[in-house]
Amino acid sequence: MDPVIIVGAGPVGLTLALALARHEVPSIVLDEGPGKEEPRPARSVVLREDTAALLERLTGVALGDHGVRWAGWRSLRRKQVMSEIAFDENDPAPLHIAQHVITDALRAAIADEPLVKVAVDSRLDSIEQERSGVSAHTRGPKATWWRGSYLVGCDGPRSTVRKLQDIRFPGRTAVERHAVAALRAELPWDGQALLHRMPPWRSSGPPAGEVTARPLPNGAWRLDWLLPPGKDLVTPEILVARIRETLAGWADGATPTYDLLDTGVHTVHHRLARRWRAGRVFLAGDAAHLLGTLGTQGLDEGLRDADNLAWKLAPAWHHGHHEALLDSYQAERRAVVAARLRAADQVLPVLRGAGGLRHYVPGAARGDDTLLADGHLGRGPVGAPGAYADSPLAPRHLEAEIPVETPPGAQVTDVRVTAEDGSFVQLRDRMGRGALLVVLIAPGTGVWDRKHWVSAGVMPRLAAAVTALPHRAELLVAESYPGAPAHSVLLVRPDGHLVTALSGVRPADLYAAAEATLGGPVREEAEAGSGAR
Repeated sequence: MDPVIIVGAGPVGLTLALALARHEVPSIVLDEGPGKEEPRPARSVVLREDTAALLERLTGVALGDHGVRWAGWRSLRRKQVMSEIAFDENDPAPLHIAQHVITDALRAAIADEPLVKVAVDSRLDSIEQERSGVSAHTRGPKATWWRGSYLVGCDGPRSTVRKLQDIRFPGRTAVERHAVAALRAELPWDGQALLHRMPPWRSSGPPAGEVTARPLPNGAWRLDWLLPPGKDLVTPEILVARIRETLAGWADGATPTYDLLDTGVHTVHHRLARRWRAGRVFLAGDAAHLLGTLGTQGLDEGLRDADNLAWKLAPAWHHGHHEALLDSYQAERRAVVAARLRAADQVLPVLRGAGGLRHYVPGAARGDDTLLADGHLGRGPVGAPGAYADSPLAPRHLEAEIPVETPPGAQVTDVRVTAEDGSFVQLRDRMGRGALLVVLIAPGTGVWDRKHWVSAGVMPRLAAAVTALPHRAELLVAESYPGAPAHSVLLVRPDGHLVTALSGVRPADLYAAAEATLGGPVREEAEAGSGAR
């Protein structure tokens, strides 16, 4: 079968290519640029635990060595400390890293991946679909037609793929604007990220209602100033004055020595594509959605798009088109992003309106702080990863289903498991390999060698049930899992979301859950591209 065509060679497109390769699906990445990204210290991203782990699995690079995991989070209002959060193993810190470091790591991994081909200087200008595949034409030094089984537009906010498919992209423009500077300086908060609201010093330009300081490697920091609504030009002189005033305010005196590395203006838009699928063409990342207010990170959701779509394209590529499974990509991912946009739109008038929350509720400044911290730290409705509770792939009417701490559709907790070869690994390390994961909760198995229990108790019956599933699955064993009783069985999707938890070995329920996860029984499709609607 023809490879998957990926339009766009940013972090989302490159991640999708590597994720497909782990499912043994070839791809062609159409890169309209020269194949490299200019280093920009002011263009950095904050990754949550799940997306950082995804990138590390795909690249083999310990990204923590190239970024900073914050020691803590501090919130100030005027001169008062409103809250402080210290991170630990139970509450891991986000990873702050320059985007070009991520892109470089992905490109290096792709250079060693024979299933991925990157075509540089290739700008898309035409797409043609038919029942058996899709063709894409690129212009440039080597203008040509490319033939693919599917095509995914990861080509950013001005997506050519989205426009060629006549997909609307409604939303709000310039929801927030930030002046940004990356600089090297000694700040009073060693390794801590800071949100400073209503700083007490006078400003020579438009007042900055918020200043955020986030540490980067080698003593560098990224500073963001929230700008007032409007299109006022942020000149170099204004930005330098803002830097000096902010650093002097934090130092309670003269401006300390600093080295300015990079500057920019970051404008946040809120947009959501009406459709994420048109037949054999899909959208992902900024081509499908734009978000990023209140400290949230659009790249996080783009990477989750790639992870979700890769494992669904793989069965279609290997075994044939399956409408229900492919349709579920839009149903799951669009619903999650839409919920985050709605949450942000509800909170923004409260936080950015005259007086904020305290205008309506006396003494509620700490409520403002909690809402903002949720966005910056990936928590709550504004910032937390979404769950697919209402997914069309969710199994129904399982007699043996039991509740555990992780609700169905949410990301599983990363516990230690014993793999089929007897090695101890983290559950996340087994994700994204094209297999469903079946996890037996068996206390004591971590103490005894696998050979002593692999053929004892429920293991032979469970192994037989796993072998009989309608899709390849890997049997893992964990000593414990939050909220799961002994001898319960978890079924986990390749992207790490819980399908169900069962009370013991129940082959019929396990089979039904696995079949539902794959979109139900495969039917003869009347039209391979019938997802266009």
